[in-house]
Amino acid sequence: MTSTVELLKIKFNQALVAAFGEDFATTDPMVVEATNPKFGDYQCNVAMSLTKPLKSNPRAIATQIINHLSLDEICEPPEIAGPGFINLRLKTDYLKTQLQKMLGDERLNIPQVNPPQRMIVDFSSPNIAKEMHVGHLRSTIIGDCIARILEFQGHDVLRLNHVGDWGTQFGMLITYLKEVYPDALTTANALDLGDLVEFYRQAKVRFDQDETFKETARQEVVKLQAGAEDSRRAWQLLCEQSRQEFQLIYDDLDIQLTERGESFYNPFLPAIIEELDKIGLLVEDQGAKCVFLQGFTNKDGEPLPLIVQKTDGGYNYATTDLAALRHRIETEKATRIIYVTDAGQSNHFMQVWQVAKRAGWIPENVELVHVPFGVVKGEDGKKLKTRSGETVRLRELLDEAINHAQTDLETRLKAEERTETEAFIDHVAQVVGLSAVKYADLSQNRTSDYIFSFDKMLSLQGNTAPYLLYAYVRIQGISRKGNIDWQQLGTDIKIVLEAEAESILAKHLLQLQDVLAEVAHDLFPNRLCQYLFELSQKFNQFYEQCSVMKAEEPQRTSRIALCDLTARTLKLGLSLLGIPVLERM
Repeated sequence: MTSTVELLKIKFNQALVAAFGEDFATTDPMVVEATNPKFGDYQCNVAMSLTKPLKSNPRAIATQIINHLSLDEICEPPEIAGPGFINLRLKTDYLKTQLQKMLGDERLNIPQVNPPQRMIVDFSSPNIAKEMHVGHLRSTIIGDCIARILEFQGHDVLRLNHVGDWGTQFGMLITYLKEVYPDALTTANALDLGDLVEFYRQAKVRFDQDETFKETARQEVVKLQAGAEDSRRAWQLLCEQSRQEFQLIYDDLDIQLTERGESFYNPFLPAIIEELDKIGLLVEDQGAKCVFLQGFTNKDGEPLPLIVQKTDGGYNYATTDLAALRHRIETEKATRIIYVTDAGQSNHFMQVWQVAKRAGWIPENVELVHVPFGVVKGEDGKKLKTRSGETVRLRELLDEAINHAQTDLETRLKAEERTETEAFIDHVAQVVGLSAVKYADLSQNRTSDYIFSFDKMLSLQGNTAPYLLYAYVRIQGISRKGNIDWQQLGTDIKIVLEAEAESILAKHLLQLQDVLAEVAHDLFPNRLCQYLFELSQKFNQFYEQCSVMKAEEPQRTSRIALCDLTARTLKLGLSLLGIPVLERM
């Protein structure tokens, strides 16, 4: 199915060609949703942009466009407003036809793309032996949402976790491991380091205070890079322990990832240096090998270097990212590579990509995208931290969200004099708590910082996960009270759209395909959140103004179908945000 907006654009493009010639075949017809319902459902603003090339006034241009426009099956006769806006109102029969198609399709009549693309979404990326914190939350859930939407569209998506599992810090960690767990490398029992963050902190103290320890740690790095068996074993133990901790969080958040840690790209690093040298991009500067960048300068106006091999012969993040990029293009065959990291890494990616482009490693059909995001702030407006000033651990944050949700639920149950099982309370608290955290993040423009507030994100009012979940629950309550089996509704229902609230809800249901296409292109999940929030609002207004179960036929069955479509749309939309629905709350 071609979406309504795309169909209108096609019709306007045809009218532009018919009115003004083939030169206007690729002109953007500038069809958008109307900002105010009194102006209709959609608006075409192209006439104003054609004033200069056509040397005519926009109302005259709009008139010519309308004279060549064929929209009889979709819209009422178009109207010209203001300086030359073309206002469009969808016909009720068109709405009914589209709703029928949605009812009969498990994908709500949203087709998969053809042809699909091979895409990579690089997200989450925690560091070994360091606990995941609130910054990883943003990367993890934004990346997961983007991957879900692209997968739903039918693209071949590889979800990559570029874990920090290599580097000089492992010399320190391995040395400390050998010191405090001397038997760890010789026994077959699984190693339990306990609190990994505390383990890292203690190792860092030893490294900072003991010169002998520091020198041993440096030698350990060399041994690890050379493949010494005991060093590799210690490294693997540390990595495995971290992975187990990460996986607990990924399981709770329902996140699927394929790990390609920094260590994965180690074998490819020497070739990066060799090829940059062969191409003539490599320059040795103060013992380090680097590429001088174009457009990036220091305070003296001199070109900045991107170091790819340090003076001691070691490699760094830039080298690894270049190797990863080449592997993703040449081996993984990706044509769109999306990096979800904090905004502070924007320059790093611009620099790495510039070197890769100058080296000829990025084909014209490959798109590289950085998806930056802002920081999470506490209610004091400062970067979210614990009372002691430390970064908030993600595990503790999620547990606290669940506890808050359980307290809210128990208070509500008591006020309603409802009795529920412990299993019910635990399940609802888990879903609501984690969903509230996800939605509070995804509903923000990702480039902005946002204030983290349990009270706001768990509210049953406003743009929150509980509000959306409750709208879904409300519809399930209709089915229980009316003993309705949604599966038995059938698809030959006569849709009736007589009340204004019915038409408003119906028009909004038709917009999901366009919203998903927009998010897949621009990678702003908050657009989907806003759509679902408005859908919940419009459904609640419909439910308050239009009797469902007490209506006469065929209106009764038609309204039941609208409820079903709303529930299915909410369920699909929430699933693309990584949020499961509840039958009761």
